[in-house]
Amino acid sequence: MMDLNLSAAAPADDLIKDTTEANFMADVVEASQTTPIIVDFWAPWCGPCKTLGPQLEAAVTAAKGAVKMVKVNVDEAQMIAGQLQIQSIPTVYAFWQGQPIDGFQGAVPQSEMVEFIDRVIKASGGESATDTLNDAVEAAEEMLAEGQAEDAAQTFAAILGEDPQHAAAYGGAVRAHIALGDLDQAEGLLNGAPIEISTTPELEAAHAQLELARQAADAGPVAELTAAVEANPDDHQARFDLAQALYANGDAEAGVEQLLELFKRDREWNDGAAKAQLFTIFDALKPNDPVALNGRRKLSSMIFA
Repeated sequence: MMDLNLSAAAPADDLIKDTTEANFMADVVEASQTTPIIVDFWAPWCGPCKTLGPQLEAAVTAAKGAVKMVKVNVDEAQMIAGQLQIQSIPTVYAFWQGQPIDGFQGAVPQSEMVEFIDRVIKASGGESATDTLNDAVEAAEEMLAEGQAEDAAQTFAAILGEDPQHAAAYGGAVRAHIALGDLDQAEGLLNGAPIEISTTPELEAAHAQLELARQAADAGPVAELTAAVEANPDDHQARFDLAQALYANGDAEAGVEQLLELFKRDREWNDGAAKAQLFTIFDALKPNDPVALNGRRKLSSMIFA
């Protein structure tokens, strides 16, 4: 298994400091020659500053040394504030190689703050924490595709240790446990997903894959079900069961074709079970999967015919 080294980080006291007018040149301009410096202009009487400051510190800490933060009390550094034309606070500037390269004013959502720091890191030629985690997700997905489900599960867990709301890693962890046959663990993960990501496409796909995996455990033998459908093409339950068995045996395309045929013969059968099962399969597959794309197109042509 690859070593992600996701926990390596610079000490917090090296990342965040207060500065003065006398030290601004050294702490910001000179220090930014090698590392981007995020400068937070604030004042003790500023209400929004009290909210933004800790959030910005958390985002900088999460960047693990790719940026550093310097706090400037404008009441005690009026000359610096005037030189930089600070009109209101909180104001945040990013310095790189002695020059301000980005910034914002006022309180912003945490997500925008993270995006701001990512932009600054990329502008300085570095790799953001988001990029690092996304690279790790790609590596875990490769493990899963190659049958290394245990290693994939451990890698996804390490990523979630860094970012518990990383939807791609969360969905991947669920799918890894499905691949390991641990469906109860997969369901437990889904049930415990943070509300912020519970309706993301990654988790919706994982839900669909879990549902199909549970169906697969009860799927009948393909040969017998095929014979039953051939003997009586209007045996809708046999055709539905055949579709489940085909998908469970790795033939998603054939399973989709059987469900489309069932929908064509009787779209209302069993409260529209064929259509519902088709959407479950489509959700479980990747959005660009040819089986999903072709299946959706054929189903739409039937619905609107």
